[in-house]
Amino acid sequence: MNKVNLEIVGLTYSESPTGAYVLILGDKNSQRRLPIVIGSAEAESIAVGLEKHRNGRPRTHDLFLKFAHEFGIEIMEAVICRFRDGVFYAMLICKQGDDLTLIDARPSDAIAIAVRAGCEIYAYESVMNEASIIMDDLEEKQENEDSGTDSNSPINNIDATDVSLSLLDLDTLEELLQDAIDNEDYQRAAQIRDEINNRK
Repeated sequence: MNKVNLEIVGLTYSESPTGAYVLILGDKNSQRRLPIVIGSAEAESIAVGLEKHRNGRPRTHDLFLKFAHEFGIEIMEAVICRFRDGVFYAMLICKQGDDLTLIDARPSDAIAIAVRAGCEIYAYESVMNEASIIMDDLEEKQENEDSGTDSNSPINNIDATDVSLSLLDLDTLEELLQDAIDNEDYQRAAQIRDEINNRK
């Protein structure tokens, strides 16, 4: 079955009553985008993974990866393999020695682990054909939302870097700010500082 290589291009808050988030995955070779609604805890975990930040206590996805490494299991890739009745399904492809194992997972968990493992994220072409949207359509949704004509759309402010900061707690933001200053990344430091100041 043909697979499409994806990358994370956005993570944003949804205006839905559930207070969920929308993860936007983009086809690396086209303008197609795959929006997936995920929970706040999973969104935070993905954001922390994207920031490559490691705090003192391991999160669930960090623990999973550590467990896999300790037992010689390599996370090869995350694959969004099915879309049924509005629900996405995924799997992790793992390798231990010469054995390959497929592990059923929610897309949010699979992606949170993939960003930590540094492995590729894919979707089957059948999923993309059924559930993806073209970037032009996404931009039109954004324009409509900005003009107030499509206020119910869950997709807005597609900027993974900025939005991910809003998912992090103050202690983590303070540590990231110090890291950015130490690395002389002053543009990033300014973004983090602004997020901290907005909380106070």
